[in-house]
This record gives sequence, structure tokens and C-alpha cells, in this order.
Amino acid sequence: MVEKILIYLHNTGFYHLKVENLIMMVVALILIYLAIYKKFEPLLLLPIGFGSLLVNLPLNGLMSPPTNGGIGGLFYYIYHGVKLEIFPPLIFFGIGALTDFEPLIANPKTIFLGAAAQMGIFITMIGAVLLGFSLPEAASIGIIGGADGPTSIYTAAKLAPGLLGAIAVSAYSYMALVPLIQPPIMRLLTTKKERTIKAKNYRQVSKREKILFPIFVTIICILIVPTSAALIGLLMAGNLFRESGVVERLTKTAQNELINIVTILLGLSVGMTMDERFVSLSTLKILLLGIFAFASATASGIILAKIMNLFSREKINPLIGAAGVSAVPMSARVVQVEGQKYDPQNYLLMSAMGPNVAGVIGTAIAAGLLISILG
Repeated sequence: MVEKILIYLHNTGFYHLKVENLIMMVVALILIYLAIYKKFEPLLLLPIGFGSLLVNLPLNGLMSPPTNGGIGGLFYYIYHGVKLEIFPPLIFFGIGALTDFEPLIANPKTIFLGAAAQMGIFITMIGAVLLGFSLPEAASIGIIGGADGPTSIYTAAKLAPGLLGAIAVSAYSYMALVPLIQPPIMRLLTTKKERTIKAKNYRQVSKREKILFPIFVTIICILIVPTSAALIGLLMAGNLFRESGVVERLTKTAQNELINIVTILLGLSVGMTMDERFVSLSTLKILLLGIFAFASATASGIILAKIMNLFSREKINPLIGAAGVSAVPMSARVVQVEGQKYDPQNYLLMSAMGPNVAGVIGTAIAAGLLISILG
């Protein structure tokens, strides 16, 4: 009887707990706390945190591959949605269905601000290489600067699957901190006079333009960077569904049920990659590079806006350059709040949505380009 009890105890998770597991369980609980009590990107950090908690409870078998013709763990199969590049493009489909591209169509020059913000990706890549990461790993870390969680996950799954958990946590954590990270940079790089430049009222965009835009962008972007097809194609398909006005039921499904279900599965799957291997110096480096990526992307957009003003008769408020990162619509809202601190009657939200939407497209193209070269 004693022997059977000892065998049972040997087969419990308590017997196999490692210090690394305990550390990761604390990390998981911190993520859960930040999601629930601090509202830091709760839609992703909550499932990521709980997934990490699950995977660090020994012997649960949730990520176990099939052996000897048996059945693998539940999340061994669900994780294939990340591994086979299914979940991030589906989220892009939902984002396209949720996003109004009108501000970008009405003021197309703001696409350059979205493109400029992608400089943060390439600047961070250089920093990552200098810190000892390989080029594919550095590219995956650099994408954090695009402030686009699904694209970061998509790129890491292709180029650096071993860093997926750290990259995802870094991307979503700093996205939640956009209201804290961006304003000091915006104030540092602009004058009070520049911050009070009035937003322009842009022309009304026709329904035909809204329908043609996603079709045109799909053709041009995929011809230039074919490896961006999954992200750009699904993003624009979702937007075309929205603007066509003839598939309202499908659009609502993409905006709600589809994106919600995929977000749950994606978050839990990413959390399941955060086992004891997460406790490493590489993770700390990625977290430091992540905040550098956000800061350099924000600065790049603002600096280009200031340069554009040197050659333009109609000045734009350079604060909107900060919205070139693709945290839609959070960074546009930060621009609006910051601008109204200096002029309560200045409404920058719609102006900022142009570079904000351009940032989503730009990050997807940058990711496709890096995957094409390094994949």
C-alpha cells in the first residue's frame, strides 16, 4: 500500500515542479493581474497569461505530441493554428472588417507617416543583432516596433518560433502602454506651436473609392511583396466585406464571433509556448528591445511629419506621425488626447487615423519583406 502511495505521489505535478516552473507561474499570474486589474490588452494578455499558467503545471500533457499512434494533447493541435499561419491572418480579416480606411483615402499622403514608423522595425533589428540574436530572430523582434500583435506572432512563428512567447508578450504589453510610452516622445520632438496646428477637414470619400481601395491595395502590395499575401489579403478582404454593404451578416461575424474565437485560441496557444524556457537572458533582451522598437517607431513618424511640413504649404500637426505605429485605434486616440491638452478645440483623431491605418498595412508589408528575405 505504501509503495502504491509513493508511486501516486511520484506521478503528481508537485513532485515534478521545477524552480523555472514556479517563476513562470508567477509571470503568468502577473499577466493575468495586469489584464484584469490594469486593463492592459486584456483580450490577449488574459488568455496568454492563463495559457502560460497551464503549460507550467507539470504532466498536464496539453502540448504533448502524439506517440506510438496515440492522441496528442489538446493544445498540440490547437497550436497548429499559429504554426500553420492560420490564426493571425484570420484576426487581420476581423480587423479589416472593423476598420474604416476613409481617413487614409481622403488624405493619402499620410501613408508616408505609416511607412516612416516602420523604421523602428529596422532600427531595432540592428540593435538585436548587436545583442547577439541571429538575423531571423532580430527580424521577428524588430516587428514589435510595428505595434501589431498578430503580425509579430505571424513573423515569429515563421522566423523564430523559439522566441514566440517572449515576442508576443512584449508586443501586447507595450501596445497596452502606448498611452504612457508615446506622449513623452511626442512632447520631446515637437514644439508647443506645432502641437496646436489645426486638423484639416478632409473631403468626403465616395462609396466607390472605399470599395476600390482594398482591391487596389491587395493587387499592388501582393505583387510587390508576395509573402504578405496572407496578412494583406485577409485584411483587405475584411474591409471589402465591410464597405460593399451586401454581406452585412458576414461582416458582423468577422467583427465579432470570428475575431473573438480566434483571439481566444491564439492567446491560449501563445501562452502555451511560455514554459520554463521563457526564463532566460534572451527574454529580458527582447523586453528591452521591444520598448526601444516602440519608441523609435513613434519618433520616426513624428520626424517625417516635421520634414514634410518643411516642403508643404498646408502644414500637418506632427503629432499625428506618432500614430504611424499600427496600434489601431489606440495610438490615434493618444494623439487626440495629447493635442487637446494644448488646444481643446483641435480634433486630431480622424487625421491620426490615416497614418494609423497606413501603419497596419506597412507593418504587414515589412513582415512579408523580412520573411521573403530571411525565411
